[in-house]
Amino acid sequence: MNNRDNRRDMGPRINNRIFAKSVQVINADGQNMGVMPTTAALEMAANAGLDLVEINSNGDAPIVKIMDYGKYKYDQKKRAAEARKNQKTTSLRDVWVKPFIEENDLQIKMKKVFEFLGDGDKVKISVMTKGNKRVLGQGRDAIPELFAHIMEIIGDKGTLESKSKPDERTKSIIVAPAKK
Repeated sequence: MNNRDNRRDMGPRINNRIFAKSVQVINADGQNMGVMPTTAALEMAANAGLDLVEINSNGDAPIVKIMDYGKYKYDQKKRAAEARKNQKTTSLRDVWVKPFIEENDLQIKMKKVFEFLGDGDKVKISVMTKGNKRVLGQGRDAIPELFAHIMEIIGDKGTLESKSKPDERTKSIIVAPAKK
């Protein structure tokens, strides 16, 4: 790891930590003041009661800006917190149904599915096939019919994202919230 990588972890160079002989200065109003010696730029910042902050260190003359570094750091933290707050994380929620579920029971399960979809979460709807003797034989055809009926109930509130493979022991579908 070289010094440049180390410096990125600490943030931009400010004031006396800028070691270039000359810098391109942008004043507090955003005007380009041109290339000048670093000492002159430091004097300008000190006279304004502000800091000299290195914005871009690439090139012959690094670009620096005269600003209040404490306010700049505060604004950066505030923007990052706002971005995290607005970031939507989707999770996968599970709903289990039996292959020969009664319609009323299915409607109760579907209320929960609609609640999850409304929150922006994906829903994995799985059918319990293990240990149920009725599923063997005639029940295998019931599972695709059940999933078709579930998707019919969901309608435009969700979209089918994926189905389980035919050879998987547990049959399931994943439903994502519909795009608005």
